[in-house]
Amino acid sequence: MPLTMIVQDAVAAAVDALAGRRIAVLTGAGVSTDSGIPDYRGKGAPVRTPMTVEQYLASPAARRRYWVGSHLGWKVFAAAEPNRGHLALARLEERGLSTGIVTQNVDGLHVRAGSRRVVELHGTMRRVFCTHCGQVFDRRDLAIRVEADNPWITVPENVPLGPDGDVLPESTDGFVVPDCSVCGGMLKPDVVFFGEFIPAEKFREAEQLVRTSEALVIAGSSLVVNSGIRLLERARRRRLPIVIVNRGATRADARATVKIDAGTSEVLEALASTLPQI
Repeated sequence: MPLTMIVQDAVAAAVDALAGRRIAVLTGAGVSTDSGIPDYRGKGAPVRTPMTVEQYLASPAARRRYWVGSHLGWKVFAAAEPNRGHLALARLEERGLSTGIVTQNVDGLHVRAGSRRVVELHGTMRRVFCTHCGQVFDRRDLAIRVEADNPWITVPENVPLGPDGDVLPESTDGFVVPDCSVCGGMLKPDVVFFGEFIPAEKFREAEQLVRTSEALVIAGSSLVVNSGIRLLERARRRRLPIVIVNRGATRADARATVKIDAGTSEVLEALASTLPQI
């Protein structure tokens, strides 16, 4: 889809602001919508009540509900392919224009697109670990176990969903929750749950990426999560150019050097093909 004149002008302003600078990139869910992964915070998204880490750790019923939904969600992630936006960011890094990506996404699509320096702030759905012994498992191997223990879950009609897309409690009746095959302990996906803090070392890695850059591009994030705002503030205090690409308003539009209200795939592709070599 061709860019409108307004968006073309905004892209040209972004190129002027970013040219000659090494760019750090922060991405949110909006970067992955063109890969078929929903943005649960975008305009028109249903109101959701994410499970907290306290609920997950304390309640066997909550864990059953989580694992049914998580397995179905993981299958969507596993089937998704990197889109033009992911590939454009990988090209920026390959050309030496980008220092890397800090992502709030757990889908792993930046890595699959070829980006080499990716800080996954909220973890990744690719891994699961034991909360007791620390053993790490590949999600693909665990999915085979889940479907062997719960063969009915492979038929979508067997898992009724609520109007907001969440798994209904009756969907979890009889579900066998996977446990650690080493010690029998509780497994947890390697993602940051609602109410859980981002690991300090992971945030320091993100800060370092921004610190060694000369500009910041924020793509597909409404900046509702405070970690994104904190990274933006690190860049703003150093008076770095900040370009925000997002459909709709974000919490930091007033602090952007350039705001581009458009889809991330086409804009990132335009930036990757237009920015001059340093």
